[in-house]
Amino acid sequence: MNLTGFIVQFLNGLAEASSLFMVAAGLTLIFGVTRIVNFAHGSLYMLGIYIAYSIVQYTGGGVLGFWGSILAAALLVAALGALIEILLLRRIYHAPEMFQLLATFALVLVFNDMALWLWGPDDLLGPLAPGLEGAVPLFDRYLPLYDLVLMVLGPLVLLVLWLMLTRSRWGTLIRAATQDRDMLGALGVNQAWLFTGVFALGAGLAALGGALQLPRQPASLMLDLSLIGDAFVVVVVGGMGSIPGAYLAALIIAQLKALCIGLGIVEFAGITIAFPKLTLVVEFIFMALVLVFRPWGLCGKPLAMARGSGEQHPPLRSPTTAFHVFAVVLIAVFAILPLLSGMFPYAAVLAQDMLVAMLFAVSLHFMMGLGGMPSFGHAAYFGIGAYAAAMLFKSAGLGMMGSFVAAPVVAAIAALVFGWFCIRLTGVYLAMLTLAFAQIVWSVVYQWDDVTGGSNGIVGIWPEAWLSGTAYYYFTLAIVVLAILVVRRMAYAPFGYVLRAVRDSALRADAIGVHTKGVQWTAFIVAGTFAGLAGALYVFSKGSTSPEVITVGKSVDGLVMVLLGGIQTLFGPVVGAAIFTLMQDYFVGITEYWRALFGAVILLIVLAFPQGIAGYAGGLLATRRQHGSP
Repeated sequence: MNLTGFIVQFLNGLAEASSLFMVAAGLTLIFGVTRIVNFAHGSLYMLGIYIAYSIVQYTGGGVLGFWGSILAAALLVAALGALIEILLLRRIYHAPEMFQLLATFALVLVFNDMALWLWGPDDLLGPLAPGLEGAVPLFDRYLPLYDLVLMVLGPLVLLVLWLMLTRSRWGTLIRAATQDRDMLGALGVNQAWLFTGVFALGAGLAALGGALQLPRQPASLMLDLSLIGDAFVVVVVGGMGSIPGAYLAALIIAQLKALCIGLGIVEFAGITIAFPKLTLVVEFIFMALVLVFRPWGLCGKPLAMARGSGEQHPPLRSPTTAFHVFAVVLIAVFAILPLLSGMFPYAAVLAQDMLVAMLFAVSLHFMMGLGGMPSFGHAAYFGIGAYAAAMLFKSAGLGMMGSFVAAPVVAAIAALVFGWFCIRLTGVYLAMLTLAFAQIVWSVVYQWDDVTGGSNGIVGIWPEAWLSGTAYYYFTLAIVVLAILVVRRMAYAPFGYVLRAVRDSALRADAIGVHTKGVQWTAFIVAGTFAGLAGALYVFSKGSTSPEVITVGKSVDGLVMVLLGGIQTLFGPVVGAAIFTLMQDYFVGITEYWRALFGAVILLIVLAFPQGIAGYAGGLLATRRQHGSP
């Protein structure tokens, strides 16, 4: 790349950094004050560009119409953000952090279908900014005038936010809330309205960032999830709650992407490097490096690492006779489903999907529920298991059973390597590092066409003849039941007690001689192994695998399963996986807007059963036993 190309890409990076900063600034403000990881922030960005498109179409364009539509979109989404905080989030501030995440994910589903209903499935391309349609000649290339405006708007928004936070009383209260919310409440400050204002401001910034993209990209239903990963990266790299850090991180990440595009394909020492392919993953590589060497981010504070630590969980209850009877009945029900194929032809297929989902959820619960290590990238080990089984079966000719046995081993090795870095972090930082590794794995699988099949995946992976028909279903049932029994045995073994002690108080566990990091690392590997086993079961049940099994959406599905059932009970992920699979299958069949319906049900469950369905039922039974009720 020559000097001209470098300058042009650098300026393009500045324009991208401004847009990314506005979204990330809103997200970091919301997290800093409310401590909520707002998964719906990408949806607010998406709504911003859709609303701006509708308003500018109504006004007919013009300078006032265009810029007025952008401002109006930001204000309308800010009002929507205030309603979300008042009607939903205010009710769950005292719920565990992961349940708050579940609620915001449900909003993603609702808003996505709301956009589908209002604007349809097609991408909508807005008009160019009036008076800024042209480009500025730069050597032998051209730079759009609108990009120059974006370069100025980013620092301008940064300046306005800095003045607000440092020169106003409201800004002082926001900074105080990021340090100690309880003390702020003790001083008589109305925290409720402070939180509402901050959430509205954050939502408005997200919408502003989206609306400003109207001349540069079409409004699309895919914008929400594609943007939220970038926003999370910027917030974590810059430091949770740091506005200057968010701008610095946005600038670095935008420039890294621009540099990868500009470098193109480079040959060095006989090695060909396709830098444009790195644009899919360069930000996650950079985030992983930052979190490994500076876990609190570039401009964050080390104290932020302690958030959420030391949370006490109720002890696990020993299974009762009634529970054992229920478990046996449940296994018997799964066992007879294939025999009812005449009455319910689809039941066995749905049950097999449910069994694989149960094992995946149980594996995540082992590290998240028992170990206190949240993960946004657990699908990496599910996908590694699936691809390892597929490649060993298809390319290495290892055979079905050999490939099946080797797949969880490969996943365990990946968990061994990634876990060594991840266990050094806690809370959201740990979860984001797992996301970074998962995205790196996804990028390799998605782009390595010669080995993994790229976006097409690998097909033609079927069980051996002796497992044809319903035999593979019973094979899956036996493996899943055995795996769940092993996990339960580990939970009640000395290792399980030590793992929960580390979860509840790592400092106390360390003081009595427990090798806390070694215990967490072991749990991380165990969770990855069982997730890889679930992936191997999946690939032979479907006959194929594709990069979709490693996406963020798959990891979020696992989180939803665990949280729906209840994170404080071992049976929770089983219940959650079953309910999730049933609801998803049923809702897809009855309406085009199944995501909104699914999201609404999740919201109802979060509000009614903040401990999860299985957790609520277990607590209810325990209360009845304490009072002597039958």
